[in-house]
Amino acid sequence: MRALNHRNRLNISAILFLAAFTVAMASGSCSRGKDSGKVESITIGTLPYEANALIYIADEQKFFKANGLEVAIKNYETGLAATTAVTQGAVDIAACAEFISVGKAFQKEDIFIIATIAKNLNELLIGRIDKGIKTVADLSGKKIGVPRKTIAEFYLGRFLDLHGLSTQDITLVDLPPSRLQEALVQNEVDAVIAWQPWAKQIENRLAQNKVVWPAQSSQLLYWNMVVKDVRSAKQDRLIKKVLRSLLQAEKYLVGHPEEAKDIVRTRLRYDNAYLEEVWPKQQFFLSLDQSLIAALEDEARWMIQNKLTTEKKVPDFLEYIYLEGLKAVKPEAVSIIR
Repeated sequence: MRALNHRNRLNISAILFLAAFTVAMASGSCSRGKDSGKVESITIGTLPYEANALIYIADEQKFFKANGLEVAIKNYETGLAATTAVTQGAVDIAACAEFISVGKAFQKEDIFIIATIAKNLNELLIGRIDKGIKTVADLSGKKIGVPRKTIAEFYLGRFLDLHGLSTQDITLVDLPPSRLQEALVQNEVDAVIAWQPWAKQIENRLAQNKVVWPAQSSQLLYWNMVVKDVRSAKQDRLIKKVLRSLLQAEKYLVGHPEEAKDIVRTRLRYDNAYLEEVWPKQQFFLSLDQSLIAALEDEARWMIQNKLTTEKKVPDFLEYIYLEGLKAVKPEAVSIIR
C-alpha cells in the first residue's frame, strides 16, 4: 500500500510539473507574440476627408495605442502635399489617391502603397449656367479650375475625352481646393472640378446657377496609405502595426456603423445631412486589388498621352506596392498577382 501511495505521489508531482511547464511555455509564447511594450511614434499626413474613416476610428478607439503606436495626424490640403511630406521625411505615412503614386513612379521616387483603405466616387464637375454652360459641349473654350497634378486633373481629362473634347479645348487654371469656390464665384473661372467636401460647398454657394456632372465616369478612386521605406525590419514592423490597427477599425465600422459615422462627423465637423449623402459613396475596407494595378496603368498611359511626363513607358507598379504587410494582417484582402 505504501509503495502504491508513493507511486501515486510521484505521478501527481509529475502531472503538476508538466502543467506548470506547459503554462510557462504558453506564457512565454504569448509574450513573444505581443509587442515588446515600447511605444513607437509615427505621423500620418493626410487631408481632412471622410475617406480617412478607418484612420479616425483607429485613433478614437485607441487601436493604434493598443498596437504600440503613438500616432499624430497632420493635415495637408492635398494628397500630393501629404505624399511629398513623406519623401521629405516630414511624416512617416501619407494617405492619397492612386494618381499620386503614378506621378511619383514616373519621377523614380520610392513611394510604396501598403494598402487601400477606402474607395469612392466623389469628384464633381461644376459649371456656372450664366457662363453659358448647360451641356458638356459648352465647356469648350471655357476656363476650368483644377488642382493640377492631383487625380482631379486625370478625372477632368478623362471626362472630356469621353465626351468628345480634350484638355486642348479648354483652359486649365491651377487652383488649390480651398480656392476653387471663390475663383468660380469671382469669375476667375467658368467651371471647376472638386472633391468632397469642397464640391458640396460649391454646389450650395451657386444654388440654382449651376450644372453638375459626376466626373469619375464610374471609375473608383483608391485612397491609399503610402510610405517611403519598406526595406528595414523596423519599418516592416511599423507597417504591420498600422495595418493591424486599421483592420480593427474596419471591424469596428462593420459592427458599429452609426458610431463610426459619429466619429467621422465629430472629427471633421460635418453636418448630418452632408455625411448621410456622401457616406454611401464610400467603401471602407483594407485591400490590395488587382484592379488597383489596372487603375495605375490606365492613369500612367493617360499621363504619357497628354505629355504630363517625359517617360514613354508605363512603370511596373508591382515595384511600388508592398504586399507583405497586408498579407500578414489580412491575407484574403490581397488579390494582386506578381
